[in-house]
Amino acid sequence: MRIKNYVKCLPLAAIFFACSASADVALKDSSEIVGNWSVTAESLRIDGEKKLIKSSWEFKNDGTLVSISTDSLGRTKEMTVAVKYTVEDGLIKKQLSPGREKYESCSVAKREGSEMVLKCTNLFLFLTKK
Repeated sequence: MRIKNYVKCLPLAAIFFACSASADVALKDSSEIVGNWSVTAESLRIDGEKKLIKSSWEFKNDGTLVSISTDSLGRTKEMTVAVKYTVEDGLIKKQLSPGREKYESCSVAKREGSEMVLKCTNLFLFLTKK
């Protein structure tokens, strides 16, 4: 390969490394998320259009995640669900539904002050610490 070809590839390599540099925030343990959080929105992309939602999550010290969701249009005005969660390898691993041993891993895509964005299997969730 000629030097001219290497020079052409440099800008592409710089763009690739700049894009891949935005790494997720690794959690040390559950103490970083324990407490009450408002889930305010969800989106398919971190910078995409957000669908506003009204839900709250409480991460408890005992490894329980209690979710309370409000649906003003549905038959059930409020629904409470408790699932298990752990923090392993910097990720939040939470049960998909109570009683089933199927888990979903969520990484912290962004964390600034009381704001946190989780990147789960198919969605980005936007949370605010209460």
